[in-house]
Formats: sequence, structure tokens, C-alpha cells
Amino acid sequence: MKYEEKKRAIRMRQSGQSIKEIARTLNVARSSVSIWVRNVALTVEQRKLLTLRGYSVDAIEKRRIVRIQGTKLRHQRTMDEAGKMIKRISQRELWLIGVALYWGEGGKTNHGAARISNSDPAVIQMMMRFFREICKVPEAKFAGHVHTFSHLNAEAAEKYWSGVSGIQREKFYKTYSKPSIASKGKKDSLPYGTFQIYVNDTKLFFTIMGWIERLKHFGSR
Repeated sequence: MKYEEKKRAIRMRQSGQSIKEIARTLNVARSSVSIWVRNVALTVEQRKLLTLRGYSVDAIEKRRIVRIQGTKLRHQRTMDEAGKMIKRISQRELWLIGVALYWGEGGKTNHGAARISNSDPAVIQMMMRFFREICKVPEAKFAGHVHTFSHLNAEAAEKYWSGVSGIQREKFYKTYSKPSIASKGKKDSLPYGTFQIYVNDTKLFFTIMGWIERLKHFGSR
């Protein structure tokens, strides 16, 4: 997403400019502007001024809302139909999912621990199932590490990820808070930062590496 253009578009919309004007000024597609400013409500006076200038604001807004809702509905229907194809996952499938996720996202340098980091709670929960059900990891070997941003609430992030993973906060390493001005824009998209699962088990690490190496052979067939 063009973050700076989006911020400018929102400011311009708040000042009462039309979507067409904003798109022309920023040299971006009207569809992009429409999505960026969808939560900006025009005042009655702003709507009147735009109408007087030749823009049928009410009609445009209604068409825009209907179009966005229609697109969302079509996308959701496609997702729902696709989801019906998966009734359940077997233990074998859980094993493959876990190994594939680790292959793409897991740590491969610290031989003393298997570790994987992600900001998606569903990924963390899936990997915890993999470790507990497939790898039979005892709870004592789990640890967690929260990576967040300095302008966010570290304690809230720890509580959140503890609830997601089932790992007690007492087993967490000291939370890392990144002091970055650039990170302020991530407050909404990553309100709890990212979470890293640690399994302190050298044998498990090399076992997973062995599974991954074996899977690699099937990619060329």
C-alpha cells in the first residue's frame, strides 16, 4: 500500500475534495482513493459544496458503497465455497502443514531450539498444535518471545500472545520493543506485534530440518 499517498488522500477528503480530484492530484486510481477514504464521512456542508460544483455526491457515494459491498460479497462467497472443500485435517496433514510452515517461516540457524515467528495468531495456534500433537513437545520446553513497537502496550501484547499460544507469560523472554518512528504506522495493522515460539530441543530442531530436506526432493517431480 502507498502509505504516504493514502495519508494525503485522507487529509484531502477530510477537507472536502472529491474522489476524482484526489485521484487526479495524487496520480493514482480512483478505485484506490475510494478504498482509502471509505471511512471518511463528509459534512453536510461539504456535500452541498461538491454538489454545487457539479458532483452528484450522494449518487456517487451510493454507487461506491454498493460497488465495494458487492465486491466484498463476491470475494466472501468464493472464500466460503473454497473453505467447504476442507472438512477436517488429519494428523498426517497437520504434520505436513507444520513442516511446510516451518520450512517457510521457521528459524534455521539456532541449532539449540526450534523456533518460528509470525504476527498471525492462526499460524501460531496451528504451530502449537503441530508441536504438541505431532512432535509431542512437553510444556516445559516451550518459551515465547514478543516483538512489538515502543509506542504499543507491551503488557497487553504479552497477555494476548499468551492466550493465543497457551504458553504462560512466565515462560516468555524479555519483550523486545523496537524504537522506530517508522513503526508508528503499524499500530493498527500489528497492534500486538509478532510472536516467536521457542522449543528448546536440539533433537527436534534437526528432526524438522530432516523432514524439510526430504520434502525438498518432491518439489522437482
